[in-house]
Amino acid sequence: MSDVRHVLVLPDRDAAKEAAEALGERFGIDEEPRLVRDALAGEDDAEDAQWLVVLRDEGRRLDPGALDEFAGEWDGWREEP
Repeated sequence: MSDVRHVLVLPDRDAAKEAAEALGERFGIDEEPRLVRDALAGEDDAEDAQWLVVLRDEGRRLDPGALDEFAGEWDGWREEP
């Protein structure tokens, strides 16, 4: 199987943590998503950082459109590969 990853971009750490917790309930994923701080180019202030929720989908069973809609609930989006 290929290593497929989905990246959800969220506006802040709290939104990323809430979304990561809700992913298991909504999509039945077993592996805990990884949270990554993504500072915006040229910005050093933590307030100007987006947070990424990275999840693996080796079986390609997660619907990209559903993930994008899910991220939108926290004012985020799914990054296209």
